[in-house]
Amino acid sequence: MITMSMVDGDQMLLDGLTAWLSATPDVRLLSTARTVPELLGSGVERADVVILDLLLADRSDPIANVRTLVAAGHRVLVVSVVPSATMAMQVVRAGASGYLTKDHNLAALVSAVREVASGEIARSPEATSGRSSDRGVDRPLLSPQERAVLLAYASGMTLAAAARSTGVQPGTAKNYLERVKEKYRRAGRPAYTKIDLATRAREDGLLR
Repeated sequence: MITMSMVDGDQMLLDGLTAWLSATPDVRLLSTARTVPELLGSGVERADVVILDLLLADRSDPIANVRTLVAAGHRVLVVSVVPSATMAMQVVRAGASGYLTKDHNLAALVSAVREVASGEIARSPEATSGRSSDRGVDRPLLSPQERAVLLAYASGMTLAAAARSTGVQPGTAKNYLERVKEKYRRAGRPAYTKIDLATRAREDGLLR
């Protein structure tokens, strides 16, 4: 019997998975949670596999979530709506045992759980075939103004200095940065802090 827990805010997915598993004799869902701390603090026995949504409602960092669960002794299968080869690589490097996009059906999800439980790495075909390695999939399209403010700010300038260097008001520069953060979030590569933005800019070859 393979046991699993799920950290995801998608109630439809949770309900569908629960119904599916009722007819799956070798896999059992132990618990569900909306955040990693909620799961770890639940007191439920440790499952063989934890299914972790990439982007949770608490806006927690996906890589930190993976590392926290792995450090607690869990095998982690990350699921996401984002077919990102870059993110798949990053979560696996952080210790996850798999990355699966949510356009797959529940049978594929359960199959991936079995792979992870057996000690293998499970990935979506999009992530392994290289089709999504085209940076257009997971590299957000930034406007010239957004890119200019991002580069100035991520290079170490304050918000005010970045605004001056790009010829805009601080409030406008802040709006540009919020747009940049949202675009990265939608691409499955969240950037909440200045350090995050600098990391994303370096990953995309915008900063050395």
